[in-house]
Amino acid sequence: MRKNRHINQLRDIEIVPKFSPYPEGSCLIKCGNTHVICSASLDQNIPRWLKNSGSGWVTAEYGMIPRSTSERMSREAARGKQSGRTQEIQRLIGRSLRSVIDLEDLKDLQIIIDCDVIQADGGTRTASVSGAFVALQLCINKMLNKKIIKKNPLRESVAAISCGIINGEPLLDLDFDEDQNAGVDANFVITETGKLVEVQMTSEKQLCSEESFNTMLQLAKSGVKEIIQMQKKIVSG
Repeated sequence: MRKNRHINQLRDIEIVPKFSPYPEGSCLIKCGNTHVICSASLDQNIPRWLKNSGSGWVTAEYGMIPRSTSERMSREAARGKQSGRTQEIQRLIGRSLRSVIDLEDLKDLQIIIDCDVIQADGGTRTASVSGAFVALQLCINKMLNKKIIKKNPLRESVAAISCGIINGEPLLDLDFDEDQNAGVDANFVITETGKLVEVQMTSEKQLCSEESFNTMLQLAKSGVKEIIQMQKKIVSG
């Protein structure tokens, strides 16, 4: 058992729906000391390459505010370009959401997800995916209520969680210190029905055996199941 938590125990999670008054859907998700504001905005303009296709689109942007970490980071806008990490994460969020939505049901509409990390303590990308889905679902609900769309395009829920191997022990939902000490670090995006959307794994300090990977996968599935139950409760509440 690690300090304060069992190996299969999530950090304390809180999801505050409709956190921002202006977006069509929004929430604040807190995973331990990682806090992310997720907003979903309806856009009548779809990417040029999708025009006249009859399809809609869901995309995401991600960023960390300067003092979301222990030392101030300069704003990427001030540096003139996004980091490779930022681009990787926002693409992950977009892919994760598109995996569970029927884009044709959006009919030439675009939903833009913004994930802004206001406090970081590990797992910012996984918290962003889980919070982004809540914001997306709230946005879809509003679109249905306003009859902007006739059919719910969401096929199922999706969430994400991290796992790792520290000193040979598998752990669920790593905070920053645990992530820094992990021999193996992995992020899992999993749907409500247990399907894998994406797995990102790095063996920096030790190689990962098949047994260890399968253990992490089972931990991730149990963690995602718990998060999705919370998502459903929040959205239906």
